[in-house]
Amino acid sequence: MAAGVMVFEVNFARRIGAMTAIVAAMMDRRHFLLLGAASAVALDPRSSGATEAGPGAEMSPVTAYAFGFKALDGGAIMLSYYAGHPILVVNTASLCGYTPQYAGLQALWMRYRNKGLMVLGVPSNDFGGQEPGSARDINATAQGEYHVTFPITEKVTVKGKAAHPFYRWAALQRPLEAPRWNFHKYLVGRDGYLKASFTSALEPTDTAIVVAIEKELAAT
Repeated sequence: MAAGVMVFEVNFARRIGAMTAIVAAMMDRRHFLLLGAASAVALDPRSSGATEAGPGAEMSPVTAYAFGFKALDGGAIMLSYYAGHPILVVNTASLCGYTPQYAGLQALWMRYRNKGLMVLGVPSNDFGGQEPGSARDINATAQGEYHVTFPITEKVTVKGKAAHPFYRWAALQRPLEAPRWNFHKYLVGRDGYLKASFTSALEPTDTAIVVAIEKELAAT
């Protein structure tokens, strides 16, 4: 009997050991998966709550200052150059019904540039194929016809998966306010976060835009 009891106890101990190992492995795997999920959340700017930021909402650590564009003349335009200044970023087009807004953007630039405002034109052919030309063509419209002196980037994509990284970031921050046509306007605040966006139909010198810009210029 003693021998039988001993065999039973040995087998029982082996089974308990095997079950314990299985449970431990499952717990380790669960812990790994949880850590992986947490890391993914931490790295995903959509998890920050900054998309529709309200009072007390957390913001993504990524700001507009992380991005840059190639200039229309081949140079570089890094948004970090303008850290601490509000930036009005506008996707432009040369053959659009809203193209005369170049004049209003220039007026804003002349009125507020010495107070710290930066205006940035971003040519795009995404909407209606209304920016089909070369850099020379874009320059002929912006600088030649409307006498624009604020910076103009090279032509880029501003919507969809192929969009320029700034526009992908902006779409994550404000998914319901992405550009739907030419001359959509994003206002980046002094802290590098999006503060407002304005539809294409709203003139650059509209009171709503002016008030938003002056608010950011006054911010400390």
